[in-house]
Order: sequence, then structure tokens, then C-alpha cells
Amino acid sequence: MRVLNVPNTLTISRIVIIPVLITTILYQKYRYALYLFIAAALTDMFDGLAARITNQKTALGTFLDPLADKFLLVSSFVLFAVYGWIPKWLAIAVISRDIIVVIGWFLLYMITHTSRIEPVLTGKVAIAMQLIVLAYILLRINVSSLPPLPGPFLMLTAGVTIISGLQYIYKGFKITNAP
Repeated sequence: MRVLNVPNTLTISRIVIIPVLITTILYQKYRYALYLFIAAALTDMFDGLAARITNQKTALGTFLDPLADKFLLVSSFVLFAVYGWIPKWLAIAVISRDIIVVIGWFLLYMITHTSRIEPVLTGKVAIAMQLIVLAYILLRINVSSLPPLPGPFLMLTAGVTIISGLQYIYKGFKITNAP
């Protein structure tokens, strides 16, 4: 199976978009930032779907896809929090969960030599909600008549993010048979 297939090309495209997205925000080209963010979010949706439909799952794709998600979300949440577009507590919740997941993955690999962790449903929901928050913020910057995101939606996003982090911790303990 070829490593540079359609799903992996989509994932690599997402990784390439990230520094361009950050640059457009830094230079206040918010319309381009919105388009790039939507393109990155769509590649996130379609890379896994394409891999399953075409039976082109690869070890590279399995490694790069969650890494691309982390880079996109963490860089966006940091930048959005610094600019005051999202509450800092939300950025802290998202980034903390990702740090915990990455450290947990590393420890799990060191202990069990297992590198594949199946995603949990709440993890997928959390990422979807995080992408919605970020896309809406960029949309609102471009369309000033849109209302701000409701606080309860931001709290729900943080809550689902935290719950998914706890589920990954639990899953890691189960895999290692830790008490």
C-alpha cells in the first residue's frame, strides 16, 4: 500500500495549512484565516473517512492524523486566547487535555509498547465542538452582526473536553492493568 495516498495527503495538507493559518491571523487577514480553518477542518473530516472507504489506512496516517489535530487545535486555542477571542479557561482546558493525552500515550507506549489507542466517542465530540467554537469565532470576526457564542456552549465544550480526557486516562489505566 502506498504511504502517500489520498487520506495521508489530506492530513499532510492540514499540517501545511496550520502555519499559513497562523500567519493570516497574525497579519489580520481574517477572511483568509476563516477559509483556511474551514479547509483544515474539512480535511480532518475527510481523511479518516477516505481511509476507511478506500481501505487505505496506514501507520503514517494513524500517527499523523491525531498529531495534525493537536497542532491545529492547540495553536488555534493559544492564539485565540492571546487575542482575547475565547476565554483563557477554555484554552487551558483544551490544551491541558491534549497534553495529558500525549503524555499518557507516551507513557503507555513506554510501558506496553502499544502505540495505537482507539479514540473515544467523547473525544471525537470534543474535537468537533472545539472546531465549531473556533470556526464560529472566525466567522463572527468576519461577520460582525453575528451574536457571540453563548457561555453555556463554551462551558459544555470544556466539560466534554475534560470528560474525554478522563476517559482516556481511564482507558490507559485499563490497558496497563493499573489499579
